[in-house]
Amino acid sequence: MTAPFSSLSDFREALLAAPSANAEALAGAAARNGQLTKPPAALGRLEDLAIWYAGWRGTDRPTLVAPQILIFAGNHGVTAQGVSAFPAEVTAQMVLNFEHGGAAINQLARTFGARMSVHALSLDQPTADFTAAPAMSEAEVVSALATGWSAVDPKADLVVTGEMGIGNTTVAAAIAAALCGGAAGDWTGRGTGVDDAGLARKTEVVQAGLALHAERLSDPLEVLRCLGGREIAAMAGAIAAARAHRIPVILDGFICCAAALVLERAVPGALDHAVAGHVSAEAAHPRLLDALDKAPLLDLGLRLGEGSGAALAIGILQAAVACHSGMSTFAEAGVSGG
Repeated sequence: MTAPFSSLSDFREALLAAPSANAEALAGAAARNGQLTKPPAALGRLEDLAIWYAGWRGTDRPTLVAPQILIFAGNHGVTAQGVSAFPAEVTAQMVLNFEHGGAAINQLARTFGARMSVHALSLDQPTADFTAAPAMSEAEVVSALATGWSAVDPKADLVVTGEMGIGNTTVAAAIAAALCGGAAGDWTGRGTGVDDAGLARKTEVVQAGLALHAERLSDPLEVLRCLGGREIAAMAGAIAAARAHRIPVILDGFICCAAALVLERAVPGALDHAVAGHVSAEAAHPRLLDALDKAPLLDLGLRLGEGSGAALAIGILQAAVACHSGMSTFAEAGVSGG
């Protein structure tokens, strides 16, 4: 689907025009939940998830049979500052691994019946080093947003976005610091496993980027342009497109949540169609989830990226929907107590 925007201003308008959950479906799902053959609230958070999902799918008895996983890859000029334990060449190498089915996310996609696609965004043209210039021009960030938007299949019934991009924990830390405030060190973690000296260098780089672009950082979309990356913008575009199609989203880790926070800060409520799949081992991810007001479904100490934590949570949401839509009501089962 062609993206309905050609500028950041247009993209903001698309966010503002996004639909809401279907109130009738929400009410119907809540009523059905109250009649299922179980004690009230016995399935805990699964019940809330099923009702939430039903509202976005527009039916009180939904199914979840066509999940889509989208992996976006980009390279970052800021890696020239020595912020990662791995060289930028690894991004392209991992894209090939995804395409050949050899990565963790490929196995998870198969496990949960998700259709997965990989989108490499100008890997031979890294973004600018944000300590020296804005990471992207408006045309570049809009192009990346549009790539993400167009990648969403309107026939999908769930979307997960993942990423690959050496240096992107530095970028996500800069975005989080710009949008949430606090010191650079509050948001900067070890990412791929940098040592103490590397962590100090990353923190200095994030602070330098914040200082250079300080006058532009009151606008969340400018934060994305000045400090972000193509794969991060593409994730934001995909999450926004899913909302336009009323497709629920499971958010992944620190980097995905930084992309999502841009949307939420640009238009409050823009993430009502999203849940947090997990809390990662990246130190600042819990704080970022707090900023998003999202409680994670899983806590498994993951720090891989690739959409892996969100992909694992597909199974949780599938279970919630299966119980909600597949269980009998007291009346249907002829059980007393309904």
